Amino acid sequence: MEKKNRIDKLLANLGFGTRSEIKKIIKSGRVTVNGEMVKSPETKVGYEDDVVCDGVKAILKEHIYYLLNKPAGCVCAREDKLNETVFSYVDDTRKNLSPVGRLDKDTEGLLLITDDGELNHLLMSPAHHVKKTYEAVIDAPIEENAKELFKKGVDIGDDKPTSEAFLEIIENTNERCLVRLTIKEGRYHQVKRMFEAIGRKVFYLKRVKLANLDLDDTLKPGEYRELTETELEELKKCVNLS
Repeated sequence: MEKKNRIDKLLANLGFGTRSEIKKIIKSGRVTVNGEMVKSPETKVGYEDDVVCDGVKAILKEHIYYLLNKPAGCVCAREDKLNETVFSYVDDTRKNLSPVGRLDKDTEGLLLITDDGELNHLLMSPAHHVKKTYEAVIDAPIEENAKELFKKGVDIGDDKPTSEAFLEIIENTNERCLVRLTIKEGRYHQVKRMFEAIGRKVFYLKRVKLANLDLDDTLKPGEYRELTETELEELKKCVNLS
């Protein structure tokens, strides 16, 4: 059975106004559902209903999926007393929005935010081995044999070594190394700890890919957009959800 929600809540989430503003709009007769005027903010509507507010059709969706280019300096939490959160960049009042996984405070890049709890769980489940790709700047050159070490698994102090990871050395100089690393896990500070295990330190870290979803290069840090239908369909295929 299709879940129905209060019309004032849905319209507020879609940016037609604040919850209190929407209530006034509805009570003044400026909203219709399937061609019929409604005046109760508590009217329940589903995603198949035709809702029009002030002559503008509301595009109702069961779930929302945002691709955020997370800037450094904010944390992946709904609220934090000490730090800015990723939700300060997302203009959406839905309380059930959650980041898919976590990026450290100083890590930038691709962060998926959604209210689709099932997809969130499947993408983060160890059983699906969803790949995550990062670009990192390392404090010193890295030997070629590090590729094989990372592929075999690295002891980072946990109960077992990391699973197979793929390291690409993009640029090696005397002072630093630019790499791209793909992992299939999501352990605490995993990327940083893997490089620490070979005597190196990560200066800069950015996630550029989750499963087959790439970071949108047109998004500046702090900017976001909705996923396209194609992106969402391909993402769901990765966890056998489509």
